[in-house]
Amino acid sequence: MNVLTVLPSNFGYVIFTYLYSWIMLMYLGIKVGAARKKYDVKYPTMYSDKEQVFNCIQRAHQNTLEVYPQWLVFQTIAALVYPLSASVLGAIWVTSRFSYAWGYYTGDPAKRMNGAYGYIGLFGVVILSVSVALELLGVF
Repeated sequence: MNVLTVLPSNFGYVIFTYLYSWIMLMYLGIKVGAARKKYDVKYPTMYSDKEQVFNCIQRAHQNTLEVYPQWLVFQTIAALVYPLSASVLGAIWVTSRFSYAWGYYTGDPAKRMNGAYGYIGLFGVVILSVSVALELLGVF
């Protein structure tokens, strides 16, 4: 069986969404590495006792990594049945992580809420995943 015959025809958009998320994660990780050098925070120290801005940069990356596995699962489930909708919702979530990080990078943690619109993307794929589950169970 060929995977191209199993996946929905628009699944290519989903793959591009995953690639976009990989770029976002690499960007956030590079920013932490640069901040380590700038603020002289050596490995394996996770947070600085002196540099609040470093801690904000680190938290932006760490929080994204905490949510990422959940997003991947729901993104994938939703995309198997609703690839185009899941791709749009995924792109919203990934883009919001940039906004979240840029707000956090200011050193004012409240500005991380600039990325709050990402909940549209996250909860959207959760809702689509519930829909997929209900369809599989024959409820719809």
